[in-house]
Amino acid sequence: MILLIRHGQTVTNARGLLVGRSDPELTELGERQARALRPLLEGVVSVWASPLRRARDTAALALPHLEAQVVEDFIEVDYGTLDGQPLSVVSARQWREFESDHECALGGGESLASVDRRVHARLQDLLENPDSLLHSHHEHLAIVSHVSPIKSAAVWALGVAGATAWRTRLDNGSLTVIGVRDSSPALVRFNAVPLVDAD
Repeated sequence: MILLIRHGQTVTNARGLLVGRSDPELTELGERQARALRPLLEGVVSVWASPLRRARDTAALALPHLEAQVVEDFIEVDYGTLDGQPLSVVSARQWREFESDHECALGGGESLASVDRRVHARLQDLLENPDSLLHSHHEHLAIVSHVSPIKSAAVWALGVAGATAWRTRLDNGSLTVIGVRDSSPALVRFNAVPLVDAD
């Protein structure tokens, strides 16, 4: 199976900013969220991570016994000139366009359709390789990534339109699981959030 992990909270998440290709660090809460995932990751033998620090640091905290391989396809969507800006700078009209037109790119960055193309291609390669960890019942691949790529992976598993992702919520430090059923991908779990220690 594939275990997709959204990184822990970052300083920009805590401030309610658009976070795409910028590279903020995890907060103390984000670090605790990453460590809290450990009991849910039994059987993981390989780890991929987005090149961004928040994903790599989450991987190191959640799976300290494994070294993550950086895989560019699982980087967050690029918000262009809007990256790092408050959500309030995006007008209601811009959000409507972004939600209704999958090829729309905020701030001159990257469209969600582009995210789908890169994520789906990588997952399809795993599906078509019978020796990949996607097909293993006991050994799993963890992918530490971001909201947009993980939602993209979920819609790939469900075989639905990319815009369906707008009807989902994905929290920091969450786990989403994709398996295979009758040679087709299947969404096993979505946005599972473990309890996080208060201290």
